[in-house]
Amino acid sequence: MGEVGSPPTLGDLAAHQLANTTKTPAQLEIITPRWLVHLLQWLPVEAGVFRVNKVLNPADIRTACQVTDLGALPNSFVDYDPAPREYWLKQVATKLNIHTRVSDLYSSPHDQIKEQLRLIIETIKERQESELINNPDYGLLANVAESQRVFPLTGAPTPDDLDELLTKVWKEPAFFLTHPLVIAAFGRECTRRGVPPPTVSLFGSQFLTWRGVPLIPSDKVPVADGKSKVLLIRVGEKRQGVVGLFQPGLPGEQSPGLSVRLMGIDDFAIASYLITLYCSLAVLTDDALAVLEDVEVNKFHDYPDTYK
Repeated sequence: MGEVGSPPTLGDLAAHQLANTTKTPAQLEIITPRWLVHLLQWLPVEAGVFRVNKVLNPADIRTACQVTDLGALPNSFVDYDPAPREYWLKQVATKLNIHTRVSDLYSSPHDQIKEQLRLIIETIKERQESELINNPDYGLLANVAESQRVFPLTGAPTPDDLDELLTKVWKEPAFFLTHPLVIAAFGRECTRRGVPPPTVSLFGSQFLTWRGVPLIPSDKVPVADGKSKVLLIRVGEKRQGVVGLFQPGLPGEQSPGLSVRLMGIDDFAIASYLITLYCSLAVLTDDALAVLEDVEVNKFHDYPDTYK
């Protein structure tokens, strides 16, 4: 009914019963841009194994600057590591169960199966980026050589600290990778020193830079007790950097390394789908990766492990 004193009229709540409500797809708060996945070069892997061959004792390769009639050419050869490391693709997977009654009756305006798959695939891709950083076998943090680890001078991340990282990965560094809280702390330090860092546009977004190298945020870089880390990465096979690995040509492939397969419908009319992502990461040379340890973010937060 209408307002007091006005002619009788159909009210909003009653009219709502006959109206079509515009509905959004389900919003998943944990979705991030996953910049690391976009910035890596991805290499296809045969049979799920990637071997990194390395030169053994490169300092033993002898050369001569000048050869005279009295001198002789040095004898030399390039030796190979007899036990090169092999990286095996690892699986991130889950099974989606959905009753056929649900997909049959409730798929307008949004297809229930497509929506369920979309949300699960987004969650798996978030887990993928977390594994690329934190996996104890192939993750970035677990594969930093001891000679490539540095520590902050004062606790907070400073321009001096990032300069020290650049001395470790000085051959064509691609980007810094760290938690957004660390980038904020670094920005405060730069402002305090009167050297505000410039920005650069990548993928349509703005990123702070230092010495022309962008600072890429990822909430998968761990924060514990108010401290975190900053990685500096060189990428690409030709640059002997860090590369991502995936299995091509999977049955039911939706994107590189990701497949969706219908497993069947059981006696209870429940359809099951297997969603699988195969990936790994390889550091081709030690000087392609360095880390600044234990930088303070000046603000403590409790970060539960969303991806376990």
